[in-house]
Amino acid sequence: MVKKLEINTSFTHSVKRGLWKKIYTQRYLLLMTIPFIVVAFIFSYIPLWGWFLAFVDYKVGHDILGSEFIGIKHFNALFSDAQFYNVLRNTLVMGLLSMFSGFIGSIALALLLNEIRLKMFKRFIQTITYIPHFVSWVVIANILTSFLSPDGGVINRILLDLGIVDEAVYFMSNENWFWGIHTMAGLWKELGWSTIIYLAVLAGINPELYEAADVDGASRFRKMWHISIPGLMPTATLLLLISVGWIIQGGFESQFLLGNSMVINKSEVLDLYALRYSTQIGDWSYGVAITMFKSVVSVLLVLLANYLSKLFTSTKLF
Repeated sequence: MVKKLEINTSFTHSVKRGLWKKIYTQRYLLLMTIPFIVVAFIFSYIPLWGWFLAFVDYKVGHDILGSEFIGIKHFNALFSDAQFYNVLRNTLVMGLLSMFSGFIGSIALALLLNEIRLKMFKRFIQTITYIPHFVSWVVIANILTSFLSPDGGVINRILLDLGIVDEAVYFMSNENWFWGIHTMAGLWKELGWSTIIYLAVLAGINPELYEAADVDGASRFRKMWHISIPGLMPTATLLLLISVGWIIQGGFESQFLLGNSMVINKSEVLDLYALRYSTQIGDWSYGVAITMFKSVVSVLLVLLANYLSKLFTSTKLF
């Protein structure tokens, strides 16, 4: 028993020595991370004290700490509001559409660009697909609205000239079109930027695999299916896991700029819902309860996705 205790003690000491040695050898790298840790703490963790507002009856201009504590009253009101479930549906649907269209589209574009042998043409395609990422949503929304306008819009003119429709289509005022328009706008804006990581992964695949496939007489499609796509999958799965946490964090900028009063039933998301209660109605505590709900659900989605990924694949976040 004493001998076993001595072995365990010596093993513990060796582990500690190895840990301190690793910390010492990487001391400069660890010091370089301190500013980022401080920034994350200041801007991501300190503001969490504001969640306290969700449990009090706060009025603008009054003392926060002196506000009446009401417990989970705002959450009860939130889950009993029919509009909340409509907004939650919009957020989840648009989040899922954006996630999967971006995931599939960026992989497809990266695979196609990887097959282009003419470098000048490849760079040209990369440039024109990257540019929208750096353009403001305000500009993107204005361009899209002009293209889809019933009064001289390019899309309506094409449809009328081809005889596909007899009269102009009011795309932006039909709520049934909004989810599709929003998804295509997001895809146009972010598709090129999302392919950068996948192109880097494809560039790192061992070229000997492709050479061996050439010897075996494999076509481009076969090489893409059996070499390129399997090489992308670990990275693609990891990025998909990360993006799951953003499904419910649908934002409000794109929906706010593309939406209007005629499509609000399909365009309003949780952020716009919280903003409306906070600024227009003045119920800041209710707005904080909504954002708190979003954060909790995002964490749960990431944990669930990570568990399923560990269950069915070898890729995981933690």
